[in-house]
Amino acid sequence: MLEKIANGVWKLVLGEPEELTPVKYRKFDINKAGLESLPQRDVAPEAFQALEWKKTKRGIAVTLPMETTEDIFGFGLQLKSLNMAGRKRRIRVNSDPPADTGESHAPAPFYVSSAGYGLFADTFRYTDFFMGTNSVKGRSAGKTEVNQIHQEFSESALYALKRAGEKRTIIIDIPGVNGITLYIFSGILKEAVQRYNLFSGGGPLVPMWGLGVWYRTYGGSDQDKVIQTAEAFRTEHIPVDVFGLEPGWHSHSYSCTYEWSYLFPEPEKMIEALKTQHYKINLWEHAFVYPAAPIYQDLLPYSGDYEVWNGLVPDFADEKAVEIFSDYHEKNLVDKGIMGFKLDECDNSDYNPSNWSFPEVSTFPSGMDGEQMHNGIGLLYQNLLGNIYRKKNLRTLSQVRASGALAAPLPFVLYSDLYDHRDFIRGIVTSGFSGMLWSPEVRSCENGGDFLRRVQTVIFSAQALLNCWRIPNPPWKQVDVEKNLRNEYMKEEVYYTQEIRRLLQLRMSLLPYLYSAFMEYHLYGTPPVRAVVLDYPEDSKAAVIDDQYLFGDSMMVCPLTLEDGTGRTVWLPKGTWHNFFSGEIFEGGREYQISAKLEEIPVFVKNGALIPLAEPVEYVSPDTVFRIRVKSFGKGEQCFALYEDDFESLDAEKGAYNQVLISRDRDGGISWERRGTHPIRYELEI
Repeated sequence: MLEKIANGVWKLVLGEPEELTPVKYRKFDINKAGLESLPQRDVAPEAFQALEWKKTKRGIAVTLPMETTEDIFGFGLQLKSLNMAGRKRRIRVNSDPPADTGESHAPAPFYVSSAGYGLFADTFRYTDFFMGTNSVKGRSAGKTEVNQIHQEFSESALYALKRAGEKRTIIIDIPGVNGITLYIFSGILKEAVQRYNLFSGGGPLVPMWGLGVWYRTYGGSDQDKVIQTAEAFRTEHIPVDVFGLEPGWHSHSYSCTYEWSYLFPEPEKMIEALKTQHYKINLWEHAFVYPAAPIYQDLLPYSGDYEVWNGLVPDFADEKAVEIFSDYHEKNLVDKGIMGFKLDECDNSDYNPSNWSFPEVSTFPSGMDGEQMHNGIGLLYQNLLGNIYRKKNLRTLSQVRASGALAAPLPFVLYSDLYDHRDFIRGIVTSGFSGMLWSPEVRSCENGGDFLRRVQTVIFSAQALLNCWRIPNPPWKQVDVEKNLRNEYMKEEVYYTQEIRRLLQLRMSLLPYLYSAFMEYHLYGTPPVRAVVLDYPEDSKAAVIDDQYLFGDSMMVCPLTLEDGTGRTVWLPKGTWHNFFSGEIFEGGREYQISAKLEEIPVFVKNGALIPLAEPVEYVSPDTVFRIRVKSFGKGEQCFALYEDDFESLDAEKGAYNQVLISRDRDGGISWERRGTHPIRYELEI
């Protein structure tokens, strides 16, 4: 029987569910205040009146009806496709999926349907979702057409995704269990996503510095090289907030010691030097513990029965393992000034020839097996390290290679070792359906043009990250790895340096706007970066748009890849739109062929929008005050809410923030009003 547990949220227990599930390990309470701000929903979605389930030899099978026109989105980070109607999705962590199967760095057993609901299956099991791929026996009995002309003479045409002509069924196949708990969220697309995110706890409260520019430095750097590179950015006025160190900082990194190597003989001195220049330091690591690590012996009883890269796999579902691992990190790293971590290789791989991860037959002291741990370790790892900062009333924003269900409150952004720019843009679009953040990081580039196109995309994403671990010199000086290693600079170095400075300054000018989008995510569950279809569910074209996305409530970003050259097709939903840079006006509800020189990225703004733009700073410090001018698009009365607080503590969770309401009257006049008495971080120029 369906049990209503919050506004628009229902729980359904089928059979006898397992004990070790994502909900059991959730560390955040349901955000009921945020749920109450959404429309009241007292009746469960209609599809669940026809839900059926049964025990099978495999486990549990759940079926729901699916209409022929129904659109399906979600299942976590999906780099290969957007609309899941007619597809099979396998919820299994795999960093190198062989095809568009649903496996990914961060799959989640959650989807939303245009039929007016979202569904979350509370399990770490490798679950298969058949989204209208099959119809039950007898459904096609009336079809008698024969001798039709065969016109499809290629595999791609024969197997292309097609709408079914008859009603089909959603099948959820959960193997190896005797029951499952389902959570149902009502509402059309965005509303259902908001409810799922608020059920998870709401979006993370991020530090303002985390929304600035990230630079991961050369993996072969020693202490002097790190300081030299950091000083050069300040001298050249290149905005950078976060400085990331790669595996070489460990005395042993595959598996890890979590101790400084000989390259960093005075780490505290280096940390202090970087802090003096207003950098936040982020350290690479993974969870596999080398025998020389100080915590190895303590973790032996609290780890799995197989090793990875000669190291232990700690059982992060066990409280004692969590205590040992987190206490060490707190005392030896966080207390010394480290502001975040990059959690690598927690995502498994079937196709890497090295000893990448543990087998599914592994067992752990908590009772988890290898299958459950694979789908859970990314979440448990994030919880563990994120909680260190929560105890200190500090915010962090970090990176992770694997995630899953109920991840919305976790202050970590996903990244990937796969590197197709087109897929990276699709990742921005799809991750927002399932409470995940994604960075299309800038790393390998074919040439200078590819570099600029990737930077343009990353500045309009959740995390503006340049990952330069392979090269000792910044990529705007040389994108070719071999030449960079030989310290040979491009002849266009001055041009690319000017362009990167301009683009990164643009990112810094957008910080107050983006920060307010993240606050809306925290309070109301609205993804800050999201698919077009979430805001325009009635637009049939939006259901297949996977190469443009909304950045905050008002901006539509349409990146170009190297292959696009200097032009691409853009779809603008109904209404009037303005080019963010030129002000040119476009009428929506149609497609445009847009030209964009190498230095340009097409960005459009909804008619009536107010966009606060800050005077760019090179970094965010505790006393930064943003000087803001408002860019107005269109006419008529309008209001935009900026959120203002100390940007570093978690006090805003208790309401310690201001709203700065920017208003435009019917005559076009701009005014503002501050509501609250907390620290003033914005100065508006009207």
